Amino acid sequence: MKNKFRLRIVASIFAVLLLVFGLTSCHRDDDEADDLPQEEMTNVILHVTDEAGNSVPYNFLLGSSTVPTIKLVDGKTYNVEAQFMNGTEDVTGEIKEAKDNHFLIFNFPNSKIDVERLDGDDSTTATHKVGLKTKWTVNKVNNSSNAAALVLTLKHAEQKEDLQPNEAAVTSTNGIQWGTAGAKAEDDAVANFGLSN
Repeated sequence: MKNKFRLRIVASIFAVLLLVFGLTSCHRDDDEADDLPQEEMTNVILHVTDEAGNSVPYNFLLGSSTVPTIKLVDGKTYNVEAQFMNGTEDVTGEIKEAKDNHFLIFNFPNSKIDVERLDGDDSTTATHKVGLKTKWTVNKVNNSSNAAALVLTLKHAEQKEDLQPNEAAVTSTNGIQWGTAGAKAEDDAVANFGLSN
């Protein structure tokens, strides 16, 4: 009788240990460089530099209803650098480390703005440029009676094959979206910015 009781205790302990180790080992991916969940990002800052070299940072607090408005001029070009923050810590480097699994989509509802990706080797892969450094050519800030905006989405896929990045523009009646990603790609961050002249 004592042996059956001990066997049940040992089996129960073993089952609990398996459950504990199984739960603690479950996360998005085994590669720590690839773990950048949205809850670890607090801000997206766009550093917008005009042709004269004047740079203005536009800071969007993730989850906020307050939308910063980026001032642009029709017919001008701007160099734009995206920075991702976790409080005061810059986590952009983590995106670069996992560049095979990340891709930025620039959606410009009610605007006509061309985007050229200028990423260096640190954010360029064999299949795509992440989009951390871009050049914007402003054809028309607002081509509608509705407000112009930028919806900037950082896409992530656990497997790089699932990201399926496409840098090409998708034009609609209300604006241009630069980039698409595969159906298995998830949103790591979505930042909203207003646009004005």
